[in-house]
Amino acid sequence: MTDSTAYTPPKVWTWNKESGGRFASINRPIAGPTHEKELPVGKHPFQLYSLATPNGIKVTVMFEELLAAGHKGAEYDAWLIRIDGNQFGSGFVAVNPNSKIPALMDRSGPKPIRVFESGAILLHLAEKFGAFLPTDAGARAECLSWLFWQMGSAPYLGGGFGHFFAYAPIKIEYAIDRFAMEVKRQLDVLDRRLAETKYLAGGEYTIADIATWSWYGAMAKGLLYGGGEFLQVQEYKNVVRWSDAIAERPAVKRGRIVNCAWGDSAGQLHERHDASDFETKTQDKLLAAG
Repeated sequence: MTDSTAYTPPKVWTWNKESGGRFASINRPIAGPTHEKELPVGKHPFQLYSLATPNGIKVTVMFEELLAAGHKGAEYDAWLIRIDGNQFGSGFVAVNPNSKIPALMDRSGPKPIRVFESGAILLHLAEKFGAFLPTDAGARAECLSWLFWQMGSAPYLGGGFGHFFAYAPIKIEYAIDRFAMEVKRQLDVLDRRLAETKYLAGGEYTIADIATWSWYGAMAKGLLYGGGEFLQVQEYKNVVRWSDAIAERPAVKRGRIVNCAWGDSAGQLHERHDASDFETKTQDKLLAAG
């Protein structure tokens, strides 16, 4: 249904708690905690508090790629933070004042360091381990350009297209058309780049690919918001080729199921505290064990 009702904004906006939408019960126009709740702390140097949304997947894939590359110091505990109000607990807000997943506590040094925003976490880990970030100045600049391109463009895909196409309580033609146009333009930007190079920064797989794959790789395979047919994502053949290649990486297969709490039970590992958890603690295994 198309909403054709004219809307005249008031002089001063006021918050309508009953405005509807899938996330109406947890959205609010103020920051800060709503309740006291400390975060758990595991045994590893890195404590990740997250959920397997596209932004969360970036970081778990990064950790699994680092471990696969032999960086034993990248061992991590991944704790599930459901987006149902838990992100407003005092402990989580202390790690990320913006109350969004993912949030990371780096306890590998003498003083714990908090890192929030998925792009910042990827860059922090890449610099710490000297991995998935080119050392050549030109390639590094290309990598960081695409990383920040993704960080800046994802709100159009998730907060814009995803919200109005899949989650808004009414279908607004103008909003859907506006964001569909922008998402298709972004996919075309990627497709043209990937017609020139194997990966976004060139011939090397980097944090730019990790960040972008979880959003645009999934969209190119029709896995986000049920919008694949609507956007005709199969047209972007270079993006599809790139997405398929990354999806076959073993570390990506592991990382994408960490902190996942929906879908096939075999693809849900609610928490990850050891490499063996992939074999013994996915939800299908836990349910079978009773």
